[in-house]
Amino acid sequence: MNNSTYVTIGIPFYNAGKYLEGAICSVLAQTHTSWELILIDDGSTDQSLEIAKAYAQSDNRIRVLSDGKNKKLASRLNQIIHEAKYDLIARMDGDDLIPNDRIEKQLAFLLEYPEYDLVSTSLLSISNSDELIGLRSYPPKKLSKAEVLLCKSNIVHASILAKSSWYHRNYYNEETVVAQDYELWLKAAIKNDLHVGFINDYLYYYREEGNVNKHKMLRAYNIQIKAIKDNYKGILTYNDYIKSILKLETKKAIVRSLSFLGLMSVIHRNRNKETISEEVIAEYQKQLKLIYKMRK
Repeated sequence: MNNSTYVTIGIPFYNAGKYLEGAICSVLAQTHTSWELILIDDGSTDQSLEIAKAYAQSDNRIRVLSDGKNKKLASRLNQIIHEAKYDLIARMDGDDLIPNDRIEKQLAFLLEYPEYDLVSTSLLSISNSDELIGLRSYPPKKLSKAEVLLCKSNIVHASILAKSSWYHRNYYNEETVVAQDYELWLKAAIKNDLHVGFINDYLYYYREEGNVNKHKMLRAYNIQIKAIKDNYKGILTYNDYIKSILKLETKKAIVRSLSFLGLMSVIHRNRNKETISEEVIAEYQKQLKLIYKMRK
């Protein structure tokens, strides 16, 4: 491990008071200790900002930024890019957790393979009470433009560690409320600037319980449909284009039906079909202890 290489870790948050302390503690528990943590408040009305300030007072590696405004995620992610002191930037959401070797392993990957600009990981799905409820494995692959356009990139947005120089070539669209990551990957891929590597380890713990909702999913599907219509030429055959649009329209109909029947949880279960081994369970429980040991 090269502990002399500094990394910026950015966590934007909005009313994440119930979980923000855990997110911060999982950064404090990192085996790689050369980092700055930027905590950006997006106009929270709960105790989130107070929690962030309390940890900043006890660790000079932590900075808290707050302007009292609610500018939404994409704006705050661009703000992190501008505020970052270091050449590598890690993403994380304010209600999630990360194992203590996440930054160490991702940094080692980018140092060993400098041809990549960013690196993503596999993930564990956890409940609001930290129960391990699923996992998704994303082994290494070489992405095609078609896979990115069809939303099959397998990039876990909040898990990425990326070079600052790549971000300065590829900013987020601040007018997009959902699927900001999909637009970002597609924009970069179209101009041949999406050189992403994958680590198959479970280096991100995603708290997605309650995140599966009809309106968010329908907006994301509509964004994807528009992107495919605007960009399919030269990437997809016409038949594949028609099939992809029909498939997305079918998904929209399924979402509407499941929502009407109160069965949106079916989608969540469908995302996490892989079997969880005893080894993964034991490692997750070990990581929880390490994380919460860092509480003030």
